Amino acid sequence: MKIDILSLFPSMFDGFLHESIIKRAITMGKVEVNIHNFRDYSLDPHQKVDDYGFGGGPGMVLMPQPIFDAIDDIKTDDCKIILLTPQGVTYNQKMAYDLSKEKHLIFICGHYEGFDERIRSLADLEISIGDFILTGGEIPSMAIADSIIRLLDGVIEKDSSTEESFNNNLLDYPVYTRPASYRGMDVPEVLLSGHHANIMAWRHDEQIKRTKERRPDLLERDD
Repeated sequence: MKIDILSLFPSMFDGFLHESIIKRAITMGKVEVNIHNFRDYSLDPHQKVDDYGFGGGPGMVLMPQPIFDAIDDIKTDDCKIILLTPQGVTYNQKMAYDLSKEKHLIFICGHYEGFDERIRSLADLEISIGDFILTGGEIPSMAIADSIIRLLDGVIEKDSSTEESFNNNLLDYPVYTRPASYRGMDVPEVLLSGHHANIMAWRHDEQIKRTKERRPDLLERDD
């Protein structure tokens, strides 16, 4: 998979690309991640990428030219272009699985007060990571890229990605490690029994119980 991210602040991705599972996936050749400063595509002598919006209003708005030219330069026939915006569809695990099957993803990170409306015409998909406002699309792009990269074959153990929260619209079951008793809190006996079928049944029951208590909305979904 190839991922290209358009951003005004490439250095924000330094830690993201050089630590933990993402670094390992890149080293293994499972994914190629490129960060593009779309300021480099500005035709302005001072690399200006924003301007005041027509009709007035607060803040500066990203101009279309640098982003259009950047996309023209890096897009491929099989790429999917994603615009990160609070107005997009709310991201979830099913979308992560779907996007992990793509060959080439391009993320456009907004900034400032917003972006020229014509930039929307570039996007195949608009995504939001929640009903709150961030200063830009960099953190959402990292969160989404992380959720996708970890699903690529060979990046993590297959069981780790299939037995976790949001699969089948259920939260994950409780997990415990040694010691079996700590500060008066004991590991459930079933987990110490060695009876695989009973353990699996307990885990499924706990998933349903936890989801009903914490995220009942998940049980109402049919996706």
